[in-house]
Amino acid sequence: MADSTPIASSVTVPSLDADIVVGVDGSDESFAALRWALRQAEITGQCVNAVYGWSYSWDMGPEPESEEDLRRIRLQIAEKLHDWVAQASEDMDVSDEQIKLTSFRSSGSAALLEIGHNAQQIVVGRRTMGRLARWFAGSLSASLIEEAQVPVTVIRTHEDEDFTVQDQIANSLTPGEQTVHYETPTSNVPRTSRPIVAGVDGSEVSRDALEFAAQLAAIHHAPLHVMFCWQLKDLGAVKGYETTVPPMDVAQQAAQQRVQEFTDSVELPVGVQVTTNAFHILPGKGLVSASRYARHLVVGSRGLNRIDAHFLGSVSRQVLNSAECNITIVH
Repeated sequence: MADSTPIASSVTVPSLDADIVVGVDGSDESFAALRWALRQAEITGQCVNAVYGWSYSWDMGPEPESEEDLRRIRLQIAEKLHDWVAQASEDMDVSDEQIKLTSFRSSGSAALLEIGHNAQQIVVGRRTMGRLARWFAGSLSASLIEEAQVPVTVIRTHEDEDFTVQDQIANSLTPGEQTVHYETPTSNVPRTSRPIVAGVDGSEVSRDALEFAAQLAAIHHAPLHVMFCWQLKDLGAVKGYETTVPPMDVAQQAAQQRVQEFTDSVELPVGVQVTTNAFHILPGKGLVSASRYARHLVVGSRGLNRIDAHFLGSVSRQVLNSAECNITIVH
């Protein structure tokens, strides 16, 4: 199911000129996103623009009544931004010239979309909001993924309330006094030693996702796994079986050949170790499963509008809601 090419003695890291734009608001999730963005900048030399979108719903005292009041609020926010960045970067070699601080009087998503429209990527933390609540109320990361024109990276923190709720469900359905715990398969390999995974389907947006994932793999000297999750309908006509359904081993071979040819058609950084995989599984389910063993998961957005995404679902939304590692959605 997999084909691997050997790693070269050195890896070519692509040149990155555009900024990394990261949303910050003082939460633990945004702190994790800020540290991830700064760590990227430490390696690549990029600039990081820390953006705080603010409104009067934030606890900043009474609504300003004069320009002096506005100036005072902006100064207060600037000081907060400076403190957050200083704390996040205290163990990193990032120069002052690489850091920008931006406050924007708007909602968080509007600020990031405005400031980040030409960014190399927008980075946010994954809010610890229950899955059902995210479905009804939405989230900053979901709105960014639906509207952004640049890649959106969502950084996941270690704590996840979904597992706590699933423990509660498991115990409520278990007879007697026995206490049970919801568990998913895990890997003993440290997260930073795991591969970057690119989910592809042969489309142009998945080509962009593969290029982004390869760039990330080069930056971190990580192996790259290119993953194609397929159903028979995705393969079209298989040679020799144009009028019949091919056996599963023949279909698997065709799927593996397709992902290998697709990967070979993309110019990837020199020296990145590339493995191609084809799996007979629904894409969302397969990629969420892969996220348990990956360092970072990169997929393309197929552009469902907000209503369709809620009612029909999409692979990118399923990955956003359920992935167990950092993810990037590429547009």
